[in-house]
Amino acid sequence: MLKLYGFSKVNAAARGHTRDLCVLWALEEMHLPFELVGMDHPAHDLNTDAYRRLSPFEQIPSIDDDGLVLSESAAILVYLAKKSGRLIPGDRAGEAQVVRWCFSAMNTVEPPLLRLLVLDWTADGNCGKHREFLAGWVNRVLSNLERWFSDHDFVATQHFTVADILMAHVLSSGIKDQGLITPYPGVASYRDRCLARPAWKQAFAAYGARVEAG
Repeated sequence: MLKLYGFSKVNAAARGHTRDLCVLWALEEMHLPFELVGMDHPAHDLNTDAYRRLSPFEQIPSIDDDGLVLSESAAILVYLAKKSGRLIPGDRAGEAQVVRWCFSAMNTVEPPLLRLLVLDWTADGNCGKHREFLAGWVNRVLSNLERWFSDHDFVATQHFTVADILMAHVLSSGIKDQGLITPYPGVASYRDRCLARPAWKQAFAAYGARVEAG
């Protein structure tokens, strides 16, 4: 059976925003059975030789699907979509668009959001110029997304795919200052539409009941 390595305990600030939620959401959408292996982050469960064989960078999530080992949330989602035949088109052109937007979520949209988030978390009040630069980067990315969503309900195809799981998660977990997204109602509506899906609500509720703040 597919094993998913996800958090059982994680620091309070990260709880509810970790990337294993993307995989849990996808598995709920796909109705795939799996065994959850809970990892205690404060107890350093990720920093062992055994876990490094699954995830070289000591990160969650990772999977072991009857000996096929994979880490990196985007790679896992594409693998599961192709395995299940769900949340990804069967034609090469459609699949290419999903892969394209999975990369976009992780490599184009998330970096400025994450950098601004970390700066606001760690800044000592002397980073005004740096923050101005990062806010401009965020606004450029969100402006481009806003234009895209003016005539797209979902990011990659006409239907919900794994690319939407990644993009919605990035837009949800990467934005703590809601003022950043307020000028972009199309992006906010897209995010909220994805997060209204029953599979997300079920996955998130189960995560909240299981994962402790450490």
